[in-house]
Amino acid sequence: MMNNTTCPRVSLDFTGRFLLPVYILVFIIGLVANGLGLKSLLHNWTKLGNVNVFVFNLGLTDVLYLLTLPFLVVYYFMESTGKWIFGETFCKITRFCFNVNLYGSIGFLTCISVYRYLAIVHPMRAMGRITVTHSVMISVTVWLLVSVQSLPDMFFPKAPRNNTEKCFDTTDNDHVGDYLKYTLGWTLTGFCIPLLITLGCYGHVIVVLCSTNTIDKVLKQRSLKLMFILILLFSVCYIPYHVFRNLDLLARVLTKQGICYKWYDRVYIARQISRVLVCLNSALNPLVYLHTHEDIRAQLRRLIQQARQAVVQPSVPPTQFSLVRNSLT
Repeated sequence: MMNNTTCPRVSLDFTGRFLLPVYILVFIIGLVANGLGLKSLLHNWTKLGNVNVFVFNLGLTDVLYLLTLPFLVVYYFMESTGKWIFGETFCKITRFCFNVNLYGSIGFLTCISVYRYLAIVHPMRAMGRITVTHSVMISVTVWLLVSVQSLPDMFFPKAPRNNTEKCFDTTDNDHVGDYLKYTLGWTLTGFCIPLLITLGCYGHVIVVLCSTNTIDKVLKQRSLKLMFILILLFSVCYIPYHVFRNLDLLARVLTKQGICYKWYDRVYIARQISRVLVCLNSALNPLVYLHTHEDIRAQLRRLIQQARQAVVQPSVPPTQFSLVRNSLT
């Protein structure tokens, strides 16, 4: 520990070099995966039950965020000259979309967890009592809560004083103390509570699935796979982000007070890595589509087969192509 009036400056060069290629990759994969997932979901809408409303809204939150990534790609590409060329208002809108995607995803994944819990643990009580209308009303409530939680973030400055060429994902050093208090409350209500609900639901579901033989084996396997995916999303994408975001803000508050620790640089790097992990949720969420219903997986397999045939067809003579097509199908 060092206790100086001025702490050594944390190097920020790591951010642009690290985030730029990840944003490009997530934009391409996420847009394709969510497009295929939403198309398949709408095609099988009547077969999926009430939970499809939450899966559809999960896809919408991803698309909302993915459409802002090209602007962040331009920003980090130009970061060597330190320029955000789209203005502070659009900077705040971009960060707002990120937060709505993050906490909207957490909210809808939690809803999916609760619905799975009710369908497996309390099927007779839930049968007929939960309708599409209920799912729509719950989804609207999630959107409203997430927007209200994220709205105060837009009132914090996103650039240094007298400088509109930066776009902070948190706020400037003058307001970092208040932002830390805000984000701690945000973490509690937007992440910790949904995490506890999800773990509680799936903990009970695992006990029920493992202790009964009356549940269909295919349903049991599908439920266990979905549980694994949701727990993986929370563990990989969300937990590191919230831990290191708050630690990084704490480090900035302590630095402002002249209290220095050697771990500040390591926390900053871990924070940037956690930003990448939380960004990946937009590309990983389509895995939920695949385990919502077997018809979606079958349709995606057909799309892959058609893509393979399109590649094979030009290079295979007509007499041989029918044999290739039959072997694929």
